[in-house]
Amino acid sequence: MKKLIVATLILFALAGCDNKKGAFIEEIPSEHQAPDAIAKLIKILNQRGLTHYATIDHSEHAKRVNRALKQNTVVLFGNPLTSTVLMQCNPSIGMDLPLKLLFTTSYEGQTTLSYTNPEYWSLKHNIKDAQCLKLINELTKGMRELAEEVAKR
Repeated sequence: MKKLIVATLILFALAGCDNKKGAFIEEIPSEHQAPDAIAKLIKILNQRGLTHYATIDHSEHAKRVNRALKQNTVVLFGNPLTSTVLMQCNPSIGMDLPLKLLFTTSYEGQTTLSYTNPEYWSLKHNIKDAQCLKLINELTKGMRELAEEVAKR
């Protein structure tokens, strides 16, 4: 069994992964390197009174298991009031909260910010309430503006 798992992992490594993004993943190229963009996001979050819940550096975790991974860091943040209202619409939306921005760097050195477009939540969590849909639309616009602000010099 162990040999089968190892062989499967080797095949995946040799074949590569299909990294095409789904329709609800938004990507914005950054004019900053990832560490600077992450610092800028956290500064903006603090200025706006938003909560910075965590920063998860997947690249550092990969090093701990002797694997190489280009920059891959997720910053979790949000507004507890907004999140609460959304979870009152459907508790399952808590699986997608807090909000997240992913910072990746390609082998060519391009940093990209990625996030799930909140409009997806209305489908994924079957949101039909007009007030909740309005809030999701506001978050969609807000996430786009935030990511663009972080990406620009």
